[in-house]
Amino acid sequence: MAAPTLTTARLVLRQLRAGDAAALFAVLSDAELMTWWSSGPHQSLAETEAYVARNAEEGQGWLCWAITEGNDEALGWVILMDGKPGVGEVGYILRRDRWGAGLAREAVACVVAHGFTEGGLRRIFADTDPDNAGSIALLEKLGFRREGHLRGEWETHIGVRDSLIFGLLKDEWQKVETQFK
Repeated sequence: MAAPTLTTARLVLRQLRAGDAAALFAVLSDAELMTWWSSGPHQSLAETEAYVARNAEEGQGWLCWAITEGNDEALGWVILMDGKPGVGEVGYILRRDRWGAGLAREAVACVVAHGFTEGGLRRIFADTDPDNAGSIALLEKLGFRREGHLRGEWETHIGVRDSLIFGLLKDEWQKVETQFK
């Protein structure tokens, strides 16, 4: 199933498309930005094209939205992956020159709201590196709570890394969601 188009005050979130690769190469080839990603910075546009095409495919157990400011240029994405029944995992990435404006928080909040309402989820979680202060701050602002610390969880391009798990329940979201509308 394709990700439905979602809108916020400043953003249009639409289905990620294979054609977004050229715009997303700036994101996925940025070494500093990719420090906390599960794979290293991309070395070529062809690598980004293959990666974006995989994430844009429908029917793989996730919905993937391109983050745009309404001009159709992908600035990053938000993904909502299926887990157990009633549980989803959220992930996100945003071009560095758009950091600090609250766009990632706005996009993730919109997808979280969709997951709890239209998606019928009871719980959404996120997995982040303990040293990724920006991601931790974003999750905490949205009401996510730290639930666990998994030691040696990921083997990444920067070595074996721990993982922090943050979770949010539907009733917790309902108490804070008006802050993000």
